[in-house]
Amino acid sequence: MTASDLRHGIRENMGQVTHQLIQVMLVGFAIGMTRTVVPALAETEFGLERGSFLLLASFVVAFGAVKAVMNFVAGRWSESIGRKQVLVWGWVVALPIPVMIWAAPGWSWIVAATVLLGINQGLCWSMTQTAKLDITRADERGLTMGLNEFSGYVGVALAGILTAYAAEALGARTGLLVFGMVVVVAALVLSVVWVKDTLPWARAETAAHKAAPPASLPRYPHGVADHPTTGEVFALMSWRDRRLFAISQAGLVEKFVDALVWALFPVFLVSRGASLTEVGWIVGFYGFVWGGSQLVTGRLSDHVGRFWPNVLGMWICGAGVAMVVLGTGTLWWSVSAGVAGFGMALLYPNLSAAVADITPPAWRGSAIGIYRFWRDLGYAVGALGLGLAASLTGAAEAAFWFVALSMFVSGTVLLWLAEETHPRLNPAPPPSVPDARI
Repeated sequence: MTASDLRHGIRENMGQVTHQLIQVMLVGFAIGMTRTVVPALAETEFGLERGSFLLLASFVVAFGAVKAVMNFVAGRWSESIGRKQVLVWGWVVALPIPVMIWAAPGWSWIVAATVLLGINQGLCWSMTQTAKLDITRADERGLTMGLNEFSGYVGVALAGILTAYAAEALGARTGLLVFGMVVVVAALVLSVVWVKDTLPWARAETAAHKAAPPASLPRYPHGVADHPTTGEVFALMSWRDRRLFAISQAGLVEKFVDALVWALFPVFLVSRGASLTEVGWIVGFYGFVWGGSQLVTGRLSDHVGRFWPNVLGMWICGAGVAMVVLGTGTLWWSVSAGVAGFGMALLYPNLSAAVADITPPAWRGSAIGIYRFWRDLGYAVGALGLGLAASLTGAAEAAFWFVALSMFVSGTVLLWLAEETHPRLNPAPPPSVPDARI
C-alpha cells in the first residue's frame, strides 16, 4: 500500500479503529483486575500489616514509576520499529502477571507483578492511543481520544466488578488467575493476528503537511527541527514550551486521583463497612462515569476547544474527591465517585488531544510518550504523597484532602499558563505576521 492509498479518518479506518478499541479495553481489563481485590484484601490475603498506608501504596508507586519510563520509551521505539511491534511486546511482558499474583507468598510479589503491569500498560496503552491518532483526522482528535479512553476505562471498571465476583466465587487468587490469563492471551493473539502497524499513516500525514499545509495552522513550538532529538522533545514538553509544561504538570497531578482510587479508596470503603462487591460497584461507578462521559467530552472539545474542559475538569474532579469524606453511605460515595469521574472525563482525553494539536506528526509519538511519562509518574508521586498524608495523620481521610487540594492548585496553574490549542479556534498567524505569544 502506497502513501497515496492511506486515508485518514475514523470512518475510513473503522476496522483498525475497532481493533484498537478492543485492545485498549483489554489493557483496561489488565489493570482493572488489580483495582478492587488486591488492595481490599491486602491484609487478609497478601499479608500486609493493618494501617501500613505507605506499604499499601508501594505497588502503585512501582507501577507509576515503571509505566512513566515505558511511556517515554514506547513513544521513541514506535517511531523506529513501528506501533504494532511495541504493542505485541507489551502483551508478552504481561503473561507472567496473573501467575505471580496467584502464587504470591507476600506483598513483595504483588509489587513485582505490578512492575510488569507498568511495563505492559506503558507499551500497550501508549500504542493504542498513538495508533488511533495516526489514522484519524485532526478534527476528530477529541472524539478519537474520547473513544480510546472510554474503552479503556470502561474496561478498568468492568474488570474491578468482575474480579470482585470472581474472587467471591473462586477465591481471590484463583479468580484473578483465570480472569487475567484469559485477558492477556486473548489480547496477545488479537494484536498479532488483526492489528496493523499505523506508522505509515503518520509518515503520510507528515508528507501531506509539507506538500500542502492545512488552512488552519497549528501553533507548533517555534524554532524546532523537523526531527528533534529525544532530549529536545523532552525539554519542550517539560519546561521550554509553557503550554506543554502546563499540560504535563496537569497530567501528572490528575493521576493523584487515580492513585487514590486504586490504593486507598477500596481500603477506606471496607473500613467503613462496605462489602467487597459494594466496593467493586462504587469504584466501578467512578470508572463508568469517567469512561462513558468521554464519548461526549472528547467530541465536545472538537467544537468548543480543549482549554476550558481541561481547567474545569481539574476543579470538578478535585471537588468529587473532597466530597467522598464529607458524607457517608453507598449512595453518597457513588455520587462523589461519579462527580470525580465526570471531572476526569472532561480533562483526560483533552489534555492528550491538546498535546496532539500542537506537536507535528513527525515527532508526535515522542511528544505523547513524554506527556504520558509525566502523567503516569503522577501515580508514583501521588501514591507517595497520599501514603505519607495518611501515615502521618493515621487517617485515610487526609489522603483525600491532599489529592483534592493538589487538583485545585494544578488546575489554577493550567488556567494561568495554558492556552487554547485547537488549530481551528486558535490558529497560528500567517508566516508573514510575527507571533506575539510569549
